[in-house]
Amino acid sequence: MRLRTLDCPLRGLPPELEGVRIAHLSDFHLGIPSRGTHATEVGVEWAAERRPDLACVTGDLLSHPRGEERLGALMARIPGAFAVLGNHDFGVARDPFARRAAPFDTSPARLLADEAVTVELRGRRVQIVGIDPRSYMRRRVRPETFADPGADLRILLCHFPRVVDRLEAGVFDLVLAGHLHDGQIALPTVVGKLRLAHPRFPYPRGLYERPSATLHVSPGLGTTFVPFRFFARPEATELRLARPTLTACRPRSQG
Repeated sequence: MRLRTLDCPLRGLPPELEGVRIAHLSDFHLGIPSRGTHATEVGVEWAAERRPDLACVTGDLLSHPRGEERLGALMARIPGAFAVLGNHDFGVARDPFARRAAPFDTSPARLLADEAVTVELRGRRVQIVGIDPRSYMRRRVRPETFADPGADLRILLCHFPRVVDRLEAGVFDLVLAGHLHDGQIALPTVVGKLRLAHPRFPYPRGLYERPSATLHVSPGLGTTFVPFRFFARPEATELRLARPTLTACRPRSQG
């Protein structure tokens, strides 16, 4: 289990928003017996204790409807969070144990499904846009249509990391995604990690500076297919927004 804080440089970040902390959690996959359930509980508790300025959850909250009660208890630990759903929430998966759970109650977290909300932080307007996974998979949505050009910071929540490749440059500052579990089952090799799931995917986990926006891909907390991970640690992440310097993004703390 990894609890990590990352400096996240953003081009054009207003000085007032430097140091804003965003808890990013993803891929709980509750409802099916798994070691990921304990990791999810630890990750949520850690995020709650950190008291971030924003908390965002990027989909695949449930793999089975029987996890809904536990999800409600966890969401109550991070009131004011914003969430989107993922493909597993709707039962769109090859996992034979998964069952559709959506629609379900995510309160007190605010569920965003092809919609936007604006909050004020340190006297600046921060917009959070959330994309419904069905709209993304069917290519029926353009996230740019929800963006407010007057906002001082625009954050896009989407379960799928490749959304960053569909965006117009400069519309969003930060994209938060999940989905990949860092491969979930991976093997160490002399040339790096071999991820058995999505082995050639360009954004497996961590921070990426793309022409359209900065992307953070959460390794997630839960599991699918098999109830464990190997060489792909579950992670809860806190992003600390910063103005760009000559140094790259780097972990500030981990456990």
